Amino acid sequence: MRRAILIVALAVPATASAHFKLVAPEGMYSQSGLGDPQKEGPCGPTGDGGATTNQVTTVMAGSTLTLTINETIYHPGHYRVAIAQNPAGLPAVPTVTPGTTACGSAPIEANPTLPLLADGVLKHTSAFSGQQTAQIALPADMACTNCVVQVVEFMSNHPAPCFYYHCAVVNVTAGPGGTPDAGMTPGDDHGGGCSTGGGVGLGAAVALLFLAQRRRRRDDFGHAEATACRLHQAHGHSPHRAR
Repeated sequence: MRRAILIVALAVPATASAHFKLVAPEGMYSQSGLGDPQKEGPCGPTGDGGATTNQVTTVMAGSTLTLTINETIYHPGHYRVAIAQNPAGLPAVPTVTPGTTACGSAPIEANPTLPLLADGVLKHTSAFSGQQTAQIALPADMACTNCVVQVVEFMSNHPAPCFYYHCAVVNVTAGPGGTPDAGMTPGDDHGGGCSTGGGVGLGAAVALLFLAQRRRRRDDFGHAEATACRLHQAHGHSPHRAR
């Protein structure tokens, strides 16, 4: 007598895999080929679970920061870039509106302000053909030492969590023609990210000082000439100028 063997395939939800690798600026944590660790905000690993790279990228104020990512597993969505003195100053991710999955859509900030640098970057609805690069503009009056640049991926049509994270350490130095505000220093408890400030550049300050000294010398000469003229008159001579 034969026995019928019934094999039942159980549908087990797949665990969300790594989805993107931060290529540039170089990440502050070592990454696997798929980009792990990246599932916990604000920078990827849970707690101190990541191995740090000790890499620092230096970029000039008023220029652009080159962002290069490799999306290892496709999901429609976009990227967001922020900067702060430390991870605690990075902005919270936006509220997601569910769709056919828990991750339906997320609002994109059209006019980002610090600590947010750019939003809706590399927005896509189909898989990329390879690494993708975008230029992220930096304020001209920014200065930041050992700041944290956060790159967040929003994934639509995806089970929760809807965001993956990577971070990099970046120095923003003064651009040509100006000396920006010193900004925050490591250990500063300010929560809003790197500071910006105006002010007169070094070259302009030197020029103003030179003009002020010339004006002072000219005023001193005129005062001396007027005094000499009065003394000349007091001794009975007619005022005149040397020719």
